[in-house]
Amino acid sequence: MKNAIVERLIDGNRRYLCAQANPGDVSPALRLRTAQEGQQPHTVVVCCADSRVVPEAIFSAGLGELFVIRIAGNVLDDHQLGSIEYAAAHLGCGLILVLGHTGCGAVSAALSGHGEGYIRYITDEILRAVGEERDPDAACRLNVLHAVALIRRAFREHPEIPSAGLDVRGAVYDIRSGAVDWL
Repeated sequence: MKNAIVERLIDGNRRYLCAQANPGDVSPALRLRTAQEGQQPHTVVVCCADSRVVPEAIFSAGLGELFVIRIAGNVLDDHQLGSIEYAAAHLGCGLILVLGHTGCGAVSAALSGHGEGYIRYITDEILRAVGEERDPDAACRLNVLHAVALIRRAFREHPEIPSAGLDVRGAVYDIRSGAVDWL
């Protein structure tokens, strides 16, 4: 059985599939309340920096609902893990979602060997995640599952990170349909 936070995200994605605008609450009253009382996001979303992948829209979320960490290829290093740790330890997030997407340029670059300069840090990590897989969709899924495993391992190896009751999941967003496929 899926937990309540996952159900909330699934429901938000259903609304997004037929929405013409983001129905999430971005009202002045909410801005003021979160400015005064702080943020209380329910989910950390680690996703690609791709401009077509906007978690707040994808999940029909408003201000303060999602703690979003964006990096090309949704790869992880100590910086992203530190941000996840902050959200888990200090903001009370109950879910960490690694959200990959179809048509990912970082995955394509890794598969085709086009990672030059600083991009190589990203493509090398993706290649570690996907191994010999060369199908872009399958590679995307493997990349997400690799990041999920890294987060879970970090929690096991660093017991100071409060992970009790924290769920770590992976999903893939389809840039054509808008649907999220939970892994």
